[in-house]
Formats: sequence, structure tokens, C-alpha cells
Amino acid sequence: MKSIIVSLLGKDKPGIVERIAKQVRLFEGNWLASNFAHMAGHFTGFVEIQLPQKKITPLLEQLDSMPELNIRLVEGETSPAQAIRASLEIMGNDKPGIVQEITSVLHQFNINILRFSSSCEAAPNWGGLLFKANIDIDYPEGFDIAPLSLALEQIANDLVVDIDWQE
Repeated sequence: MKSIIVSLLGKDKPGIVERIAKQVRLFEGNWLASNFAHMAGHFTGFVEIQLPQKKITPLLEQLDSMPELNIRLVEGETSPAQAIRASLEIMGNDKPGIVQEITSVLHQFNINILRFSSSCEAAPNWGGLLFKANIDIDYPEGFDIAPLSLALEQIANDLVVDIDWQE
């Protein structure tokens, strides 16, 4: 059995995930994990599938026959087992540079971003946009989070956003 990651991108319409799941099952695959999103009329996502090596090419050919989707394959890798996961919730008045500043701090500490989700929505009380983000990260066991927490607190003050840290 081999683990593969299939990425998908295309115009959104009902039934895409069901069609993919049907093909995975048809080719004796096991759906391990997935993450899908809809944005601006498009559908995108990743699916981690485990299946027999000889079934990979036929599955990809079948998925490629779905003209509304662009398909890409990468081989799966195992994640480091000793990583500690944490989540950051960010909220504040929207302004250019929030994502760059926060991700820059995470990069300075060699922190891996596992999931990043953000949005802007109307802030009726302020008359502008409210920026919200959720970031899942991991860091090695034994990592001293105090300097990272301090750096995030400082950048939150500079950007005038709230950053809530949860392990």
C-alpha cells in the first residue's frame, strides 16, 4: 500500500467530493484525510489516499478524466512524531501586512504552519473590515515557547490585533 496526496482545483459544482470518493473506493483506496475549500466559485483541496501501487496510475487517469478539475499528485510523507501542536486565533481591524508580519515571526522561530485559514468580514461597530485568522502550527518537543510568545505579543501590539494562543 502506498500513501499519495492528490490536489484538486477547478470550478465548483455539487457532487465533486462524492465523485472523487467513488473513484477512490473503486480503485481499492482508503481515504485517510482531506481538506477542501470553496472560494470565489472554485473548489480546491487535498486528499490523502492509501492504495495499492498498481492502482495509483489508473486512479489518476480516472480523476484526470473529470474535465472540470486540475489534478496533481505528490507522494505522502510521515510527519515528525515528536511535534507539539498549537493554534493561534488572530482578530483585529483589517490592514495590509497582517499575514506577512505574523508568518514572518513564525518563520524566524522555524515554526511549521500546518493549516492557515483567514477571512475578512464587515465590522459593523467600526465601519471597516474585521480580519480573522486561525493558524495551526507545530513545534518540536522541548522548544522554549516563551520567546515566540513574546514576539507574537509584540507583533500583536504593533498591528493592533488580538492573538490567542492555545495548545
